Amino acid sequence: MDERTISIEMWKQWQAEGRAAQLVDVRSAREFATVHLPGAVNIPLEQIELRTADLSATLPIVLVCQAGTRARMAYHLLAASGRDLYTLKGGTAAWLRTGNPDVRCTVARWALERQVRFVAGLLVAVGVLLAVTWSRLWLILPGFIGCGLTFAGLTDFCPMGELLARLPWNRQCLKTAQPKPELPAGITCSCQLPRQQ
Repeated sequence: MDERTISIEMWKQWQAEGRAAQLVDVRSAREFATVHLPGAVNIPLEQIELRTADLSATLPIVLVCQAGTRARMAYHLLAASGRDLYTLKGGTAAWLRTGNPDVRCTVARWALERQVRFVAGLLVAVGVLLAVTWSRLWLILPGFIGCGLTFAGLTDFCPMGELLARLPWNRQCLKTAQPKPELPAGITCSCQLPRQQ
């Protein structure tokens, strides 16, 4: 089945016309909390086949991820479901590049997965550099990181990701018990407001 796509301009036109559609972000919950399109619901890619009941049977479904790869994977996983599927061209990254509003629920500048890749890559590079210049025993560090990443892939539990999630810039905003006067009714945290780039 050939993948059908929708451009950002067309998606905005659908919204302006009031055309009903379900926007589904297939990134991880932490990536979704970092930044997502207004109105999107989060169904991570690894759950998409198990959560078809959460998908509209009558409305068009627009799948989105960071750049499009996972949305395309979700599209093909759902192709036999009989739903009216589209992927958003360019994903969240393209949406943000064009200055469209977004919703953020954490203060993280990078998605947690990107932080894990950065720290793991940095530790491997440092370990190899120290092994070449100082002692071969430093090869234990990249070996340990490789084992950790393999463990994370097999178990879907990443100890490094869990540690990074506890850092101050990755903590989710705290919900207040009472709405603040400057916030619209029904909104208890500024992270729920769409943000204009």
